[in-house]
Amino acid sequence: MKKALLIASFVAMAAVGVAQAAGNAAAGKTKSAACAACHGADGNSGVNPLWPKLAGQHPKYIKKQLHDFKAGKRKDGTMAPMAAPLNDQDIENLAAYFSSQKRTIGAAAKDKVALGEKVYRAGGSNGAPACSGCHGPAGGGNGAANFPSLSGQSAAYVAKQLKDFRSGARNNDMNGMMAGVAAKLTDAEIDAVSQYVQGLH
Repeated sequence: MKKALLIASFVAMAAVGVAQAAGNAAAGKTKSAACAACHGADGNSGVNPLWPKLAGQHPKYIKKQLHDFKAGKRKDGTMAPMAAPLNDQDIENLAAYFSSQKRTIGAAAKDKVALGEKVYRAGGSNGAPACSGCHGPAGGGNGAANFPSLSGQSAAYVAKQLKDFRSGARNNDMNGMMAGVAAKLTDAEIDAVSQYVQGLH
């Protein structure tokens, strides 16, 4: 009987720990005031297309990026000092808030759609795999696998990330997967698929 009570106590304590670690969207909204200048109040960046939309992104992905900025695993002169003072609960709360927001969808440049769709759905000319294999047919990503949602993401941001993966300027991808993909894409393919993603939903 004592053993059963002890086990139950441990299970209860673990559940409390999980509950405390879970993100609180309301607290995240308050904390996001510092993020709004670049990412928008609801996470739909509109001021500078090089700043990503966070609205509707998988919370696990947001958390990884913030932890990576804080630890210096992902380099960015603007994001590093913003992430530095965040504690684990702040990161959980911000991820809960931004992931709960609805992402706005842009429009793809018409002259880029055909090539962009080909790259996204069938792969690149140099053997790059189709983006849809990991990011899904509608760009929703895969939260469990930590593949981000791309649907409606800014074309300028997507293109920069692909070029940074290709050059090695960004290297916080899982097992170098994105570096390998980007290395096989031409500039024209990157520009086209980035435009295609901007209007994908």
